[in-house]
This record gives sequence, structure tokens and C-alpha cells, in this order.
Amino acid sequence: MSVQTRASVTAIAAAQAGFDAWRVSRQAAVTGPLGNLALVETRWLAPGIEVTEELARVTPSGGVTVTTVARTNLHTGEPEHALRFWDADAPAVRHFSHVDAYPFQPDWVVEAAFTSVSTDRRVPFEHIRDSGGSRELVVPGDIHVTLDGVDYTLSAFDDDGTLLLVFGDPTNGTDTYGAGRFLFVPREGKSETVILDFNRAFVPPCGFSAQYNCPLPPRQNRLHLPVEAGEKVPVFRGGYAVN
Repeated sequence: MSVQTRASVTAIAAAQAGFDAWRVSRQAAVTGPLGNLALVETRWLAPGIEVTEELARVTPSGGVTVTTVARTNLHTGEPEHALRFWDADAPAVRHFSHVDAYPFQPDWVVEAAFTSVSTDRRVPFEHIRDSGGSRELVVPGDIHVTLDGVDYTLSAFDDDGTLLLVFGDPTNGTDTYGAGRFLFVPREGKSETVILDFNRAFVPPCGFSAQYNCPLPPRQNRLHLPVEAGEKVPVFRGGYAVN
């Protein structure tokens, strides 16, 4: 694989130096009390019910934490609210072994150009549990990158102030998680250059719990060549599977 926009030697060295620590931090994050594996229920409330009122009725058992989440109704545009239940001793946590991943690949630390847009542009992203429906997410700019001679203009949306790239490639469903993978894209200030370190591509939350509704890669984020870097799939013991 020839990546025409491979990052500098310094950037690659920094990425490799932090790779093992990132792998450890991911293991800790997904297995924590509020980690992806612990989410066992998302209870959407009927219109008009106050979240605080519903919370007052809930008595969590030992090891269970309750938080709130909100979204926009796909059809009406009205806000919806839910309670989320996290169980530190959930079956997924107990059966989890590790997240399989590729070894560090220097060629997949890639330099790209970022072009900001002047307004909060919104791009439709289909979501895994919306039966083909899409939700518009704020995409504050375009990421321009050349991979193996092919030019791409990628859309990364704003995830609480950080760019999050949802991408797909030919490894999905065979070697890596079938619905695509996520990649955070650090950006310093108003820099017009970003580093795409695909070694830190990770399995989205819906790969660990069926309670998530993850965005899927839009057409412009589907790469033509296999990205053999980053996380592959979660590995469970005892035949456990996320469903």
C-alpha cells in the first residue's frame, strides 16, 4: 500500500510512542463502570415526562448507575429524553476478553488538509438503529487526503469539540467491525493540517452494546483500500455476542 501523504518522521515516531498506552486506555475505558460494555438499557421517556421526575422513581441496584441522554426525534424534530442504565457487572463486562487490533503500521499515520467552512454546515449521517433514516450532524470543515493515488474529501463531525471521523473500508465485516470504525482527528487551533492516525481507529460503541445508535460512514467516507490498522473487533469468552 502506497500512501502519498504519509506524515513526517516526527509525527510517526510520536504516534508509535503513544500506541501501547492508547491500547491500555481503550481497554480501561470500555470496561469501566460507565464504559461501552456496561450500558444495558436506554429507556426513552414519553413526551411531556420530565427526566427529573422519572429519575426520582428509579432505585438502582448495586453496581448500577443511571444517567440521562437526549436526542432529536427523527420525524418531528422535537427533543426526546431517556434514562441510561449502566451495570458494572453486566454480562458483556464479565465475558469481555479484549479488543483485537492490528500491530502499529507507520504507513497509516497520514497527513491531511483541513478546510473550515464559514457556518455550521450539517451533513446527513445514517444511524445503525434508525431503519435507514439519517440525522444531520455538524461538519465544520472538509478533510482532504490522498490514499494510494485516490483523492478523498472526508466529513468528520463535531463531537463535543473534537472532530470524529466515521469511515468504512473493505476490511469491515471480514477483519474489522462490520458497520465501520471511528477515528478522532486532533486539530490544533485553526491549523489547516491534521494527522489521521488510523492506528487509533476504534470500534464504535455499538460494537460493545446494542443500546447505542451509532452513525454509519457516509459515501464520501468509504475508502477503496483496506485499512489494516487500528482496532478490529471486541473478543468475548464463552460464546457471548452483542445483540
